[in-house]
Amino acid sequence: MSQQRRGLGKGLGALIPQGPEVSGSAGSADAPETTTEIPVEELPDGTHLAEIPVASVVPNPRQPRQHFDDEALAELTASIVEVGLLQPIVVRKRSSQEHELVMGERRWRASQEAGLDYIPAIVRDIGNDELLRNALLENLHRQELNPLEEAAAYQQLLDDFGATHDELARRIGRSRPHITNTLRLLNLSPPVQRRVAAGVITAGHARALLSVEDSEQQDELARRIVAEGLSVRALEELITLNQREASSTTPARSPANVDKSTSPQVDEWAHRLSDRLDTRVKVSMGQRKGRIVVEFASMEDLERIAAMMSDRDSSSR
Repeated sequence: MSQQRRGLGKGLGALIPQGPEVSGSAGSADAPETTTEIPVEELPDGTHLAEIPVASVVPNPRQPRQHFDDEALAELTASIVEVGLLQPIVVRKRSSQEHELVMGERRWRASQEAGLDYIPAIVRDIGNDELLRNALLENLHRQELNPLEEAAAYQQLLDDFGATHDELARRIGRSRPHITNTLRLLNLSPPVQRRVAAGVITAGHARALLSVEDSEQQDELARRIVAEGLSVRALEELITLNQREASSTTPARSPANVDKSTSPQVDEWAHRLSDRLDTRVKVSMGQRKGRIVVEFASMEDLERIAAMMSDRDSSSR
C-alpha cells in the first residue's frame, strides 16, 4: 500500500512557493489546494517546493560523503515516521522523471527507510547559492512559523546553505541565544516534537523538557502538561523535584556529597544565572562546597557564554 504523503509547509518548505504537481502525484483525492503565500518572483531562477517521488531521486555522484552513521540514520528514520520530514532535500531536475540530489542524502536515505513514497524537495537550477540563501533569510524574517518549523529552517540554513548563527540573528532580527535555544528543540523526542508542531505545548515548555535526558520521561511530562495545564514554571519545578527524588534514591552516596540544593536561595540563584546567561544553569550545594553547571548547545554558544562572563568580570574591576 502506498505510504500516505505528509503535507508540505515544514521548515524551509514554509518559505518557498509550491510548484506544480509532479507526474504521478496529481489526481490524489486528498491533494491539498495550493498553499503558496510568497510570490514565485521573490525566489530566483524559478526555485520552488515540490513533493516528488522518492524513487525519482538519484544520488549525486560527486557527493564527498560516503559513510553514513547507521545509528544516526535510524534515529532520523524514526523521527520521520513520527513527525514527518522537517527539512526538504534540494534537487535539480535531470529529466521529467528524474531528479539529482544536491543536498540532503541522509534525509533521502532515511525517507526511503521510513517507507515514504513522496518527499518534499526544493527544486532549482544550480546557480548562485548566495541568492537563494538571501531569499530564504528574507522570507524567514516575514513568515510565521511554529517553533519546530523555525528550528528546522535554522538548521537547514546552517547545514545546507552555509549560514552562521550570527548571520541568522542579524538578518531576522533575533538574538543569537534565541537561535541557539530554538535549534535545541530538534533534540526533543519525536512525540514531544509533534506536540510542539501542533501547538499543544509551547516553546517554553519544550526548552524546559530539554533538561530531561530520558525520552520516555519527556513524553510523560508532555502528557502532563496537556492534561494538567502546567505552566512553564510549574513544569520546571516538577522536573527539579523529580531530579532530587532520583538523586535521593541513588545508593552509596557519602554525606559529604549529599545534594543540599533544596535551599530556596540556591534555586533562586540558578534562575537568576539562567536568565542572565540565557541558558540552563544548575546550582548544587554540598556539605563543604558547591557546584555550578552551565549548559551550552554548541561551541559558538560556549564562546557566547564565555564572552558574557569575561565582559562582566572586566566591568567589575
